[in-house]
Amino acid sequence: MRRCWLALPLLALFCACPPAPTQGVVWLESLDLSHMEHGSGVMVTDAGDGIGHDHADWADAQFVLALGAQAGPQAIAFPAGPPPLIASGDPPEPRINGPRVVGATPGRPFLFLVPATGQGPLRYAARNLPPGLALDAKTGIISGALHKAGTTQVELVVTGPRSRATRALTIVSGTHKLALTPPMGWNSWNVWAGAVDDGKVREAADYLVSSGLAAHGYQYLNIDDTWEGGREAAGEVGTNAKFPDMKILADYVHSKGLKLGIYSSPGPKTCAGFVGSLGHEFQDARSYARWGIDYLKYDWCSCQSPDPQAPYRLMRRALDGCGRDIVFSFCQYGMAEVWKWGAQVGGNLWRTSGDIGDSWGSMAGIGFSQGELAPYAGPGHWNDPDMLVVGKLGWGPNPRPTNLGPQEQVTHISLWSLLAAPLLLGCDLAQLDQLTLDLLTNDEVIEVNQDPLGQAASRRGRRGLTEVWARPLWDGTLAVGLFNRGPLPAEVAVRWAKLGLGGPQPVRDLWQRRDLGTFPDGYWAPVAGHGTLLLKVGRPAAR
Repeated sequence: MRRCWLALPLLALFCACPPAPTQGVVWLESLDLSHMEHGSGVMVTDAGDGIGHDHADWADAQFVLALGAQAGPQAIAFPAGPPPLIASGDPPEPRINGPRVVGATPGRPFLFLVPATGQGPLRYAARNLPPGLALDAKTGIISGALHKAGTTQVELVVTGPRSRATRALTIVSGTHKLALTPPMGWNSWNVWAGAVDDGKVREAADYLVSSGLAAHGYQYLNIDDTWEGGREAAGEVGTNAKFPDMKILADYVHSKGLKLGIYSSPGPKTCAGFVGSLGHEFQDARSYARWGIDYLKYDWCSCQSPDPQAPYRLMRRALDGCGRDIVFSFCQYGMAEVWKWGAQVGGNLWRTSGDIGDSWGSMAGIGFSQGELAPYAGPGHWNDPDMLVVGKLGWGPNPRPTNLGPQEQVTHISLWSLLAAPLLLGCDLAQLDQLTLDLLTNDEVIEVNQDPLGQAASRRGRRGLTEVWARPLWDGTLAVGLFNRGPLPAEVAVRWAKLGLGGPQPVRDLWQRRDLGTFPDGYWAPVAGHGTLLLKVGRPAAR
């Protein structure tokens, strides 16, 4: 879609109607700046299809000033918006968080940390655990191996000094039953890149627990590129000096109830130039299983296969035969419309975009281009628009704060949660500020992401630079995002009829964890520039 806007600030004429690019589209949006001295203006944005290969061709546009004008056009510095209104901290009463359903293969190692918050010490119990599993009452770690295929409803109980919480957990035992909700955890690349080592992963595991993130459902610690050493004479892959013993590291991570991920490529080399898995797929899968790996990110770099599916089919067969459950992440940047075949090839998640950066253009360009992909996401197979870029990042040894503003970070987490996207942190867990913690530990927002129905959101309306997205939830309600993609405050409205609802509906603000009231026909509210309201609309069905 392309648009051509005509605006006349200071008698200036703007026209931008370039030929359609091969990928990505931009348009000019008019801005109402009546409250500022500039009066009016224009801005180049993408058209909701991502920012890849976008360019703005101004077609010899000219600024024509009125005779005697005292000042020319100027770039606008938008004022910083207000701080986002989000709840902070956990209530003292016990609460069970995270996924409501988990899956595993019979006979393979099972590991699940019951995510629970509240004033401690907490004690854990479970009723109706399937045969082969046991729960540690002090740590909340469920481990063992399922004896047979089937589905079991387990009642979890967490008890604190003054009260207790209960919650149902569905355990599904069978073939290819992993990642029944989007994976949550941490990946090393966006903070450490090639500076990652054994110590940093151990530190991340420690902080995932001590920060409380693990108690909200974050469980994976994924080592990205640069862990690899060479191959032995028999072809076995080894680790380099930064990772002296991967099995011991995995044991350390597992002792905390967490899971360890690793990285490779279907080509001869990884993106950073280390040894890939080409020709050694079955050997590598067996090595990962022997070490205790739980997650594999398989990155296309250097792969020359003419068939984009073949390398992933091959590694899927290798993982199926390795004797251990390993979540399989395709990292091939959305080539060949991977979302249309990723599940059939055996992927649990697949990248739908290029690498994300910590800018509004990158995050919003990727996130808001995902709406057409919603039908391809579901339990066990997820669209992956890349890792989160909140907190302190750096892609090297010196992390620095994200370039996303506070309102933009709220939009980031809201959109990824609505999209049922993996929530994989890319920040330094040792330097979590309060805003980042509040963003990542709001359980009402996490529940949207981890909803067991697994139906991703789609765009339900767009007006100018404002958008409405929604997804159905397992309890019969809707999660609704009111987004303002513009840099200035704007009113965003949604009609219940557009969501398939009739009659008055209750509305809850998930970020504030506050009921807003019941509204007859719809809901509207002012939204900060680049900001979001994330709502829950409707009455939960009895469960």
